[in-house]
Amino acid sequence: MFLKKKVQFTIGLILWLSVSVSFGAFSVFAAAKKEAPGERVVKIGIVGDAADQWKPVIAKLAAEGVNIELVEFTEYVQPNRALQDGEIDLNSFQHYAYLENEIKTKGYTLTPIGETLLAPLGLYSQKIKSVSEIKNGDKIALPNDVVNGGRSYRVLEKAGLIKIPESAGPTPSKLDITENPLNLEFIEVEAAQTPRLLPDVTAAFINGGHAVNAGLNPERDSIALEKQSGGSRNPYINIIAVRTDRKDDPVFRRIVDEYHTDAVKQVFQTVYKGAFIPAW
Repeated sequence: MFLKKKVQFTIGLILWLSVSVSFGAFSVFAAAKKEAPGERVVKIGIVGDAADQWKPVIAKLAAEGVNIELVEFTEYVQPNRALQDGEIDLNSFQHYAYLENEIKTKGYTLTPIGETLLAPLGLYSQKIKSVSEIKNGDKIALPNDVVNGGRSYRVLEKAGLIKIPESAGPTPSKLDITENPLNLEFIEVEAAQTPRLLPDVTAAFINGGHAVNAGLNPERDSIALEKQSGGSRNPYINIIAVRTDRKDDPVFRRIVDEYHTDAVKQVFQTVYKGAFIPAW
């Protein structure tokens, strides 16, 4: 009887050890597979669905074992928060000036690692064909964030509709307006909402990406367009951003390098037809 129990115990021990070793080996294999170099999922936050320029990048990196997932957000305030919180790995939706303001006001530890495009800010209308048709008391919609709202007011100033002192800088607020002879009413909303207000206002300022999403082309459809120029001093060049503690990740640098190719430039030319301008 004792011998029988001993044999049963020995067999059970052997089976337990076999299962433990097998499970341990599987765990090591799974961990090794998960951490194998070149096998990565990289989540990139964007705003809107104007993302054809990412298709050649996604295809190229997939062949190298890096799977890029585009995570679409609806409002500008979301992607930097998600990046800071680690919900995504990179984002690509903003220009230098917007990121700098976010860092200043919200304390984000984010860093640009590559430039992407220039997206001119345009004034659009379903009711008039020219800025000269704007009349007394008309309503103008514009983004409510400090940077893009300020850009909008400067475009109106250059069009001769309002006056703002130079001391207000490149991104003035409504409070900086010293003259508004037509008594224009300014309606400030989240940037993504401006295309939806076109039926209800005389004109609306729409950022380049949102304009494309709404089927508008800045060069063809705007009644006033912000003048853009390349060069490293332009604060409105759009960028790819990352958490600062991950800025040297070689996979992220590889993504930037693949974005800076003729294949992406070709998408700008054929798909967006001037709405976006390569900035590298």
